[in-house]
Amino acid sequence: MSIQEQIKDYINSQPERKRSDMQELHHRILSMMPDCKLWFLDGKNSENKTVSNPNIGYGLHTIKYTDGTTKEFYQIGMSANTTGISVYILGINDKTFLAKTFGNKIGKASVTGYCIKFKSLKDINIEILQEAIEYGFKASS
Repeated sequence: MSIQEQIKDYINSQPERKRSDMQELHHRILSMMPDCKLWFLDGKNSENKTVSNPNIGYGLHTIKYTDGTTKEFYQIGMSANTTGISVYILGINDKTFLAKTFGNKIGKASVTGYCIKFKSLKDINIEILQEAIEYGFKASS
């Protein structure tokens, strides 16, 4: 199954409101970065044990670990969680940046060092979320 098919199946497996919100976000992210690399992680480790929620990834950046090793990973991620949707913005060095820059303007969302979590798109300012995602693409490019 292709990554696009896995993403489509994952989004379609969500309850209606979450499904339509995730579809809209998926299309918005792809319109910002139409040629970005797509990822789908099923949330399972090498022993096929569930270790996280499945997630969709967009873009490509290299994570550098303190021991000098590196790993390719996505820049922006999206995942369904028990109460709504999480958007991950990776590759930002300042772990207070997202909360300081977007936290007060985004609406009903929890904003941490690299994650913006909200119940529904109607609860947030989608333009502010889009600004945060665009910043994430630029910051980790």
